[in-house]
Amino acid sequence: MIRKIIRIDEEACNGCGACANACHEGAIAIVNGKARLIRDDYCDGMGDCLPQCPAGAISFEEREAAAYDEQAVSENKKKRQEKAADIPHGHAPGGCPGSQAREIHRAGQSTPSVPPVQTVQESQLRNWPVQIKLAPLKTSYFDGARLLIAADCTAYAYAAFHQTFIRGRVALVGCPKLDAADYSEKLTEILRQNDIRSVTVVRMEVPCCGGLETAARKALQASGKFIPWQVVTISIDGTILEL
Repeated sequence: MIRKIIRIDEEACNGCGACANACHEGAIAIVNGKARLIRDDYCDGMGDCLPQCPAGAISFEEREAAAYDEQAVSENKKKRQEKAADIPHGHAPGGCPGSQAREIHRAGQSTPSVPPVQTVQESQLRNWPVQIKLAPLKTSYFDGARLLIAADCTAYAYAAFHQTFIRGRVALVGCPKLDAADYSEKLTEILRQNDIRSVTVVRMEVPCCGGLETAARKALQASGKFIPWQVVTISIDGTILEL
């Protein structure tokens, strides 16, 4: 039969898993780092997954497809629940790779009984608020600013974050997965209404962070301005992967 069904652009997909988590019918799975529609008869065509995709990789199409099978979906849900009950906490396959539990082992790392004496370092933060959702569209500290757009986790993963990235910049932070938001519209207005000199995007290596990079890229294009920009990727163990 010809019916409306979702279409996934695997080239645009960043593998974050947000769509798979949003699909109550289990029609979407992460396969080799990409979202895929695994069975047509699991997709009801309602599109709960559509607004969850930070990369804009999901759309509707009308094509020949098996009819939605409510009984098959119900049986699949039951199997998934039974399987999930047998998996140790933090080791569930699929979903967002950034949500999987990992333990980081470092050479010489231990828990000392007495905290070591360390040199106090000053914060390099020069603006408030820092959350993208709370930031004003136009304000004095954006004038002539070098703008930093950073994923929440980067400051925890990279030890010298203040000195390397915040110093001399105006910082905005966010998490597209937790906020379930497309920041591109707000970032576009910030770039459009202010004299921003440069943009640095700092993200984690996990796929869901791609939503932040995508939002910044879209905002730069939509602003109509030529602004130098770069993307820096931080690994989970705290090293810089790309400059």
